[in-house]
Amino acid sequence: MPTPATLLTIDLTALVRNWRHLAGQAAHGNCAAVVKADGYGLGAVEVAAALLAAGCTQFFVAHLAEAISLRAGLATRFPDKHPSIGVLNGLFAGEQAEFVAHNLIPVLNSPAQLADWPADAPAILQIDTGMSRLGLEAAEFDAVLPDLRRRPFTLLMSHFACADAPDHPLNRQQIDQFGAALRQLPGVPGSLAASSGIFLGADAHFDLLRPGYALYGGNPTPGQPNPMTAVVRLSTPILQIRDIPAGRPVGYGARWVSKAPSRIATVPYGYADGVPRVTEGAIFHLGGQPVPVVGRVSMDLITLDVTGVAAAIPGAEVDILGPQRDIDQGGTDGGTLGYEILTSIGRRAARRYGT
Repeated sequence: MPTPATLLTIDLTALVRNWRHLAGQAAHGNCAAVVKADGYGLGAVEVAAALLAAGCTQFFVAHLAEAISLRAGLATRFPDKHPSIGVLNGLFAGEQAEFVAHNLIPVLNSPAQLADWPADAPAILQIDTGMSRLGLEAAEFDAVLPDLRRRPFTLLMSHFACADAPDHPLNRQQIDQFGAALRQLPGVPGSLAASSGIFLGADAHFDLLRPGYALYGGNPTPGQPNPMTAVVRLSTPILQIRDIPAGRPVGYGARWVSKAPSRIATVPYGYADGVPRVTEGAIFHLGGQPVPVVGRVSMDLITLDVTGVAAAIPGAEVDILGPQRDIDQGGTDGGTLGYEILTSIGRRAARRYGT
């Protein structure tokens, strides 16, 4: 088989270190792991297997199909372990048998989902405390409270809307509203804090933390030093190098024109692989030296100014993401978030797991 040109290296030791660091912040309980979107693009089974081996026993995904795949993958590697797998989007009518067959737990988000789930079967209940997205609204919660108290909920959860802005007043409102609702369901543990919420303090922790982005090295405290360890490195080789004179345009639309004689390297990666088309001007790295993106990012190719970089030869590896350009910087450069950069890395990049 041909060798993939681009390599995504995933440091599972760093991933586990991040989970342990986050678990160490817990004021009152345990730490789960969110592995939706195929483990944020890094491979849900590989990620969850490393965390399960490290002691994590609770996982969350978004969709039923993700949960079924994760259950099967973990059962193959750990036949004697049966971690909890919660499905954040809940269930559609007719899916109950699949949940039961694969030992999965739905997050019930609406009166309709409550009605579709057996009253004697374990489930997670979500309430809306400020996101206006999923979960029972306060009036809906109050209306069905007698029924809720009879159900064997394993968790009550909600989700912060502004946890990455610690001073936002909605954070306090959500903590208070969630706490009040939790007191209405004696004996049911609560979970409110995802990655950024963990750093809002003990009042936000309740019984279970459920980080996602921070596990994978993303900064859960924007504007502050990143407390997490980098997990990914994305590298690709130089395909071709050419020397051009001053005044020569590079790329579609001739948007970039050399101001002096320049050396231009082309690498086999583009917006089809997850680099936003607007990443023009971003800084990648070659042998530790900065090499700026020049010209437009195209579907399969990116051009870099490697003028004066001695390491620039065909086949030399360029870091798109790595120690000097993390996923958060990738998001900034692309006018988006590191979440999108991470989950958009294309399948043409080979995955290699290391420690």
